[in-house]
Amino acid sequence: MSTTQTRQHSQGERPDDTGAFAWLRGLGPRGRRAFGGAFGGYALDSYDFFTLPLSMVAIAASFGLDKGRTGLLTTVTLVVSAVGGALAGVLADRVGRVKALMITVVTYALFTVLCGFAPNYETLLVFRALQGLGFGGEWAVGAILVAEYASAKHRGRTLGAVQSAWAAGWALAVLVYTLVFQWAEADLAWRILFWTGALPALLVVYVRRNVEDAPQAAEARRAGAGRGSFRAVFRPGLLRTTLFAILLSTGVQGGYYTLATWVPTFLKTERGLTVVGTGGYLTLLISGAFTGYLTGGYLTDRLGRKKNIVLFAVLSAVSVLAYTHLPAGANTLLLLLGFPLGFCMSAIFSGFGSFLAELYPTAVRGTGQGLTYNTGRAVGAVFPTLVGFLAESWGVGGALVFGAAGYGLAVLALLGLPETRGRELV
Repeated sequence: MSTTQTRQHSQGERPDDTGAFAWLRGLGPRGRRAFGGAFGGYALDSYDFFTLPLSMVAIAASFGLDKGRTGLLTTVTLVVSAVGGALAGVLADRVGRVKALMITVVTYALFTVLCGFAPNYETLLVFRALQGLGFGGEWAVGAILVAEYASAKHRGRTLGAVQSAWAAGWALAVLVYTLVFQWAEADLAWRILFWTGALPALLVVYVRRNVEDAPQAAEARRAGAGRGSFRAVFRPGLLRTTLFAILLSTGVQGGYYTLATWVPTFLKTERGLTVVGTGGYLTLLISGAFTGYLTGGYLTDRLGRKKNIVLFAVLSAVSVLAYTHLPAGANTLLLLLGFPLGFCMSAIFSGFGSFLAELYPTAVRGTGQGLTYNTGRAVGAVFPTLVGFLAESWGVGGALVFGAAGYGLAVLALLGLPETRGRELV
């Protein structure tokens, strides 16, 4: 029996299972519990992240901030997340995926809550930076945990399903934001929204009791191979992969976080929408994102990792240009374009979990994925701040076009990376 067949048999995967949820059944009981933990962690990671973009107008009013300093709150979160993500990746290789996952969740939940108690802008900036330590590590650790349970055949759609948790958390944040800002005055409402970031504590209880590392990862760590280090992913055999993976992540995340940070402000300040109106527009954007994650996961298995990224990089750039250049008063069309915008800019991420995991061997997989994804996030984080400063003269809508340039950078980065579809994790 081949290694692949043995692995499929041990996880309960049937080669003849071609149903819509074959990817989920193929994970086996332990893999499905790991999927639940990673999905919940990423959903709540998203929820805690979006407490800031949704509250930015109220925070700016409370502390008298200009757009540049407001944008800096997002940038510092993403820059520090690079440190948190890289450290979490090494931690995942050294102490295990599950322990690292719990540490990241507790970290981002704690500092999100503390943001709600910030007495001034400087304190909020510090707490938001520390929140980034946990925020940066959760996705990489959770994605690796699930990737090591998934088969090569279904890994793209399995990780795409994990990625869809981002849209679920975003939707929950918008719902809670809408309710809280209708119930309380803005000066208090943004603080309440941050306090609800304590929710992830419940997930940690589930993960601690039910989730464990995939056997091959646990075995590698016991054998002494799981000693991830930053030096290891920059050695000659992996240097090229690491550099181009960072460039890829920078382009995609620079485009994405520009939109995620500034679209709510764009809808309020340049389209004059109310809280409920903004929530309505974001509903289509988030619905498109959820559908995009699932569709992108399917296509990354069908087309390959690189083709999926190229396809949606082009479509995302076109969507940004269309979304931000509609004439004033065309709010109905703006509403309709929200769905394809969310769809395209999310579908491009669906292959990341599988692609980055497949680029690295088990012993340094956490380090490689955590470092490349989060370094790209940190460099891409410069985009929202630049948009904040450019918005003073260009307007938010005009400045958002800058985010589209990131997708062109992502396509160029693919020239230096191999196609990994069908690759077994070893």
